[in-house]
Amino acid sequence: MADFTTIAVERDGPVARLVLSRPERANALNSVMLTEIGAALDDIERDGSTRALIVTGAGNAFSSGFDLKEQMERRPTGVEQWRGILRKDFDTVMRFWHCPLPTIAAVRGPCLAGACELALACDITIAAEDAFFGEPELKFGAGIVAMLLPWIVGPKVAKEIILTGEDRIPAARAREIGMVNRVVKPAELDAAALSMARHIAAIDPDLVKQTKRAINRALEAQNMLAALEEALAIDLAVEGAGSPDKVQFMEIARREGLKAALTWRDARFPGRSA
Repeated sequence: MADFTTIAVERDGPVARLVLSRPERANALNSVMLTEIGAALDDIERDGSTRALIVTGAGNAFSSGFDLKEQMERRPTGVEQWRGILRKDFDTVMRFWHCPLPTIAAVRGPCLAGACELALACDITIAAEDAFFGEPELKFGAGIVAMLLPWIVGPKVAKEIILTGEDRIPAARAREIGMVNRVVKPAELDAAALSMARHIAAIDPDLVKQTKRAINRALEAQNMLAALEEALAIDLAVEGAGSPDKVQFMEIARREGLKAALTWRDARFPGRSA
């Protein structure tokens, strides 16, 4: 197994555990982390002894989503500069959907934006009571990279969450609308995820692989993958053109810091929770 700087991979018999490990940045998904996730999944999928995969976050967060600070520093502009960035974002999220192993997201704390999409791409999501989910992208002028939410919760609920930029969906509500399978006490999260993974790992792995494929096909047969690619193309057009809201958000972030930019963002929505 390769050495990583932004993730950790742990083994427990037939179960692999991929830990997003940038706790000082709420495990924000930067370019290095995306590359390392891909390399780790390559290793895990090649290893015939692994039968289930858990993905979780270090510290008190699953992940705050794609790294806005990195965007501030890199300053991508135009469709061509954004194309490779968004493709890497999208492909990393969808690796968990296409992974031949059963994938379990174990979520505590924030699970937002691209990280929320990553959890949705996993087969099963177990959340601690302190977990919260959301898609805040539109509130600061960005688009949605992997438009999985409508396929999971239906179009009405997805439109409410995405078009309002909701980013404080409690774990209990997430379970109610189908984003989450189970909610457990924070101290029980890791054990609950491991118990689920071990249970599935005891079943014939080829049977699990083929049955996961059959379940995924139920959605893919409805042109889900084509729809996701079209949504990604829309996001590329949005980011390439540069929304005025995103431009102003980034200008404030560079000038006064990300916290000030988030305060400016949230102040535009009186009467709604941040």
